Amino acid sequence: MKLQSTYRILFIFGAFAIGLLLVYVLSIAGNKSKGPLRNLLGGIEENILEAENALIISQREDKRRDKLGVFKSIRDDIYALKNPSAILLGATDNSDPESFEKIINLEDSLETVLPLIHIYNAWGSKKTEQFPNLAVKTILNLGSTPVVTWEPWLNDFDEAKFPGIPVAEKRGKGSLKAIANGVYDVYVEQWAKDAKSIKKPFFLRFGHEMNDPYRYPWGPQNNKPEDFVDAWKHVYHVFDSLDVHNVIWIWAPHPAYGYFDAFYPGDEYVDYVGIGVLNFGTAATWSKWWTFDELFGNNYKQFSAYGKPLMITEFGSLVVGGDRGKWFADALRDIPQKYPQLKSILFFHYPQDKTITSKVVSWYFIEDNHTLDSIKTQISKWPNHLKVIW
Repeated sequence: MKLQSTYRILFIFGAFAIGLLLVYVLSIAGNKSKGPLRNLLGGIEENILEAENALIISQREDKRRDKLGVFKSIRDDIYALKNPSAILLGATDNSDPESFEKIINLEDSLETVLPLIHIYNAWGSKKTEQFPNLAVKTILNLGSTPVVTWEPWLNDFDEAKFPGIPVAEKRGKGSLKAIANGVYDVYVEQWAKDAKSIKKPFFLRFGHEMNDPYRYPWGPQNNKPEDFVDAWKHVYHVFDSLDVHNVIWIWAPHPAYGYFDAFYPGDEYVDYVGIGVLNFGTAATWSKWWTFDELFGNNYKQFSAYGKPLMITEFGSLVVGGDRGKWFADALRDIPQKYPQLKSILFFHYPQDKTITSKVVSWYFIEDNHTLDSIKTQISKWPNHLKVIW
């Protein structure tokens, strides 16, 4: 272990020295040379990050990927992932894409290994808004399968590269029609090509909660339902035209706002139906202590009628207003019997969330032994064939 630490220190110093050298070369290069040198620097940076990522993963003494039980036999089989025999558990938080150390810490607390790891990726021209290559490769190297929520925010696109687009503050209005009309195809095509290069199946949740008229610019306050359907089909066909067939498509409306059929792209375009289940308790004036059955069960019949496997894409509860451990226990206790079409659950584990309420709230439960014990106890009681590892 000491030898590995020494190698890592030497590696970091070497990478730092190379970086300084390249910055110096770039600073004295002529303008004509700066473009190619920047591209070279970007490529070397990515290779350094990937090498460091491989080193971090190789030091996991428990060899995490070898602990994933029955999931090892299906993670490279897109058809098995589309209809798994077990319930696939996963999580999302604010982990670094180089290691997902915080996710692994959560796994250690739950005494399990999660087959799925969920990340978020916005649209745009910035480097961070391109295909999340490093994060996806890290997840795959860890032995899990990525779930990517792909959010069509349009305000960060460079007007020089996408001539004719409205100014940033006006791009929300009619944004889905613009996507459907191919305005952003240069971006979509490159993203699709990068997705194809991964060569492994992953889940893609595009334009989630499209029926929510309050939160996202791609919602019905700015777009018609048919615009969403057209945009979804257009993006799907772009992927298909480029022979990108390693994507599992998650359609995820907001369960509280209805009109689901109007936003449904069609059976041939959807692999999973995703539902967010977040209990805000009494943290906001508009919320109360909702039970799992109120948040999920009341919509189960309608969502299962689409004939697709269901995924809880964001699963969590705050502590304000009730007993969080009991909430999780009640939620997980009878899932196999009451909701047989539910095939995946992703814990929402962000420590700081200010996307809905006027104050910052925390979905963390890693230090809440009552909640951890409730989750472990209930899942341990599931039939063995439904558990990947527990």
